[in-house]
Amino acid sequence: MAHSVYQIQYHIVWGTKYRRKVLKYYVRGELIRSLYKTLKLYPDWYLHQVNTGDDHVHMLLEVPPIYSIAAVVKLLKSESSAHLRKTYPFINNIYSHSGVWSAGYFVSTVGLNEQQIIKYIANQNRLDRSVDATEEFS
Repeated sequence: MAHSVYQIQYHIVWGTKYRRKVLKYYVRGELIRSLYKTLKLYPDWYLHQVNTGDDHVHMLLEVPPIYSIAAVVKLLKSESSAHLRKTYPFINNIYSHSGVWSAGYFVSTVGLNEQQIIKYIANQNRLDRSVDATEEFS
């Protein structure tokens, strides 16, 4: 894509299966490490921001147009699910024969409302944690 210029940012949200609140502070750290590990395999993907609630993940991700956003989300969800199930036996027990994440996801492109979305992601679960997860692991 040497002759192309793009700036496509996606606000992506997905939840845990059955909205179970398994993304506690210690799981959250491991989840974000897992996401960064996957993202390192794709140097042309750029994670602007990530944060979680106890039962969902928000991220602002920039991905070149050569990638299908459906394939990107599928990869992030499958890799992180496998990692969390391997790392935490209690999660593996809860989701014994399935993945951690629900089947669907939300995605929207970010344009004029970029600052509003950045603020929204940063404020996820602020009352519980008072921390922006992006700064913890970048």
